[in-house]
Amino acid sequence: MTVGDIIARLEAMAPPSLAESYDNVGLLVGDRSQRCQAVLLSLDVTEAVLEEAERRGCDLVVSHHPLIFGGLRRVTEDDLVGRLLSRAIRSRISLYAIHTNLDNVVTGINGWLADCFHLRERRPLQPLAGTLRKLHTFVPGQHLPAVRQALFDAGAGHIGQYSGCSFSVPGTGSFRAEAGASPMVGQIGVDHYEAEDRLEVVFPAWRESKVVSALLATHPYEEVAYDIVRSENPMPGLGAGLIGRLPEPMSEASLLDHIQQACGTPCIRHSSLTGRTVQTLALCGGAGAFLLPAAIASGADAYLTADLKYHEFFQPEGRLLLADIGHFESEQGFMEGIRSYLADFFPTFALLKTEISTQPVHYHQ
Repeated sequence: MTVGDIIARLEAMAPPSLAESYDNVGLLVGDRSQRCQAVLLSLDVTEAVLEEAERRGCDLVVSHHPLIFGGLRRVTEDDLVGRLLSRAIRSRISLYAIHTNLDNVVTGINGWLADCFHLRERRPLQPLAGTLRKLHTFVPGQHLPAVRQALFDAGAGHIGQYSGCSFSVPGTGSFRAEAGASPMVGQIGVDHYEAEDRLEVVFPAWRESKVVSALLATHPYEEVAYDIVRSENPMPGLGAGLIGRLPEPMSEASLLDHIQQACGTPCIRHSSLTGRTVQTLALCGGAGAFLLPAAIASGADAYLTADLKYHEFFQPEGRLLLADIGHFESEQGFMEGIRSYLADFFPTFALLKTEISTQPVHYHQ
């Protein structure tokens, strides 16, 4: 097993291209080709976490929050980030961060938080647009099945819960092979007309290189005509936050009690109770104030997130219950979620959850 083997599975789950522009995800320290004996999973990278990784023989630490976040102009022992980076390098421990790209996958951070409430009919609170592409190409009829299947194998043709999706229509292509060409059909310098099918498939933007490579490798023509266009249609399952329905309605007080038990937060800051029952629940792990307008517009009865400011508690105006359940508390499902996901592919590999609490906020009771 190598560090790259683990990374490949993580990036299949949450492609780095889904991360927000301000974020810093991926392999931050290390070598993809390095042999990997064990992985340590932690929400954050701290001195204690690195010490634990050394003690437990872990070659890779996978964290949700990236150790390198802002600009980094030097690595010295004079500051915390520099000390942690230096220690990881000395100990040959690779560091990988999977942050807002995991937030933008409905089965990621928000999905694991939603599991605490057994939410049904889940969907992104703010769908992510611009991640879908459409390929148009033109294929001689007898070669259409092979080209289409190659595109499917490369990751094209998925629409929601359906795979193998495409559209084709017959037509006539024309071309003239110039000197130096090696045409499959037709003659040099002579206009040629060929029965072709226009083939269309959609694919995620991060699979573009694989889809184009598959097309060029399978298409019979020396020069392949194709177009790739950006679609603003959202891809199902991608976007910020999550909204769903509780199995049974509950009172606002019961919801707050359930949050304390399920998330282990000793203190929940919340807006005024509305007096209504909660059936539709919106949530966002981590700092989710930016989604508050979307939560209100969605008609949700309550919105759970973290890191809210004083004035933001005024915004609901009685339209929903707003609850700050704590940043660490809302994202602590990360360790078990990643462990469970990777275990499906590496069932006998050492996937270890940290024994260290990286919670930086403490409560006085």
